[in-house]
Amino acid sequence: MLNFSYQEHIRTYYSDSRNIHLQLPTLSQQLTADVCVIGAGFLGLSTALELAEKGKQVVVLEGARVGFGASGRNGGQAINGFEEGIDEYIEQQGFEQAKKLWDMSLEAIQIIDERVKKYNIQCDWKKGYATLALNERRLDDLIRIEKAAHNAFGYSNMQLWDKAKLSQHVGSEVYCGGLYDSQSGHLHPLNYCLGLAQAALDCHVSIFEHSPAIDIQSKGSHIEVFTPQGIVKAKHVVLATNAYIDSKANKKFGAKLARKILPVESFIIATEPLKQDVADTIINNGMSVCDNNILLDYYRLSADNRLLFGSDSSNNTNMIEKMRRNMLDIFPQLESVKIDYGWGGPIDMTLNASPHFGRIQPNIYFAQGFSGHGVALTGLAGRILAEAIEGNDERLRVFENLKVPSILGGKLVKKFALKIGIPYYRFLDKYR
Repeated sequence: MLNFSYQEHIRTYYSDSRNIHLQLPTLSQQLTADVCVIGAGFLGLSTALELAEKGKQVVVLEGARVGFGASGRNGGQAINGFEEGIDEYIEQQGFEQAKKLWDMSLEAIQIIDERVKKYNIQCDWKKGYATLALNERRLDDLIRIEKAAHNAFGYSNMQLWDKAKLSQHVGSEVYCGGLYDSQSGHLHPLNYCLGLAQAALDCHVSIFEHSPAIDIQSKGSHIEVFTPQGIVKAKHVVLATNAYIDSKANKKFGAKLARKILPVESFIIATEPLKQDVADTIINNGMSVCDNNILLDYYRLSADNRLLFGSDSSNNTNMIEKMRRNMLDIFPQLESVKIDYGWGGPIDMTLNASPHFGRIQPNIYFAQGFSGHGVALTGLAGRILAEAIEGNDERLRVFENLKVPSILGGKLVKKFALKIGIPYYRFLDKYR
């Protein structure tokens, strides 16, 4: 795994507004556990918490700080479903399996509800999410999504909005309509991640920061995970590194995962706090928003009325100015508003946007490839991995049956794919 030893959080709006300040020790001894989890983001902490609630002894190793990666920097949108559409999953998996996947995606939102309430996690969790279309062809895509969700699965929490209805809630003229989902929502991701960590600690999980896993050795009935200063001997290991997997750390295990994901940069800016009358001209019902481009824009208002505005896959050197121009294309009324923050980081995409969950060997588990849906799906993945470790792998096998193509050729090919792919997807977004 990438060596993030001794790195601190980058400065973001989230890091400056966190409400829990953890200072956790570095592993400097040999420990024994039922499960060793590598990575203290949403996935790792969710898995650890699920296992600890079942009485398992769990050690979590984090190379940097809790929530250092995408879990502490993302757009905060918790969305049901998957990046691929319902029709695609029905075609690939059949109706019964597709229905199971859809129901589990709804459970992923429920998990956030449950944990926020059970552990009193203060993370500004709020329901309401809209996907908006920039032209009539893309609005047709949203109509198909709503129809499939309602007709196939009986889901009735989506509303199609025409331009007039949308204009009641979003102060921009660029959209022709949208699809509103009352069950998806948004939160402060770093505060949610830190809240999960505190809950795990309260359940007697041992979490070590600045303790990167530098080697993993299978020893028959147990596995040894090595850090620069310590060792964890465990019956099971969970790899929860996502976009930060590094095949050089352990070629036997890491390389198998690295070839399945393409780390894609996502960038966010945060404005200064907006006056309430200005904020109401942006979004007046508290929802989060994205468009349905391939390379999409996403945004929401924070608890203190900042507009958090992000975009995927820009390679512009002046990220803050690029994001500001994107924002003004949508909301020209913010021309005079100051930008207080700008930051970026990788998310883990798969080539076909299907999540990639499974086992490398019977006692080494992983989940990755959340493809922009990680705020919710990581909680579900943690529950499913914990179930499998407890002996019930029925739901994990549903995900193991999803086809996830490999990306062959290593890092150079991935960089080339991003360099070629980004302009191509921008072309598709412009003309489709």
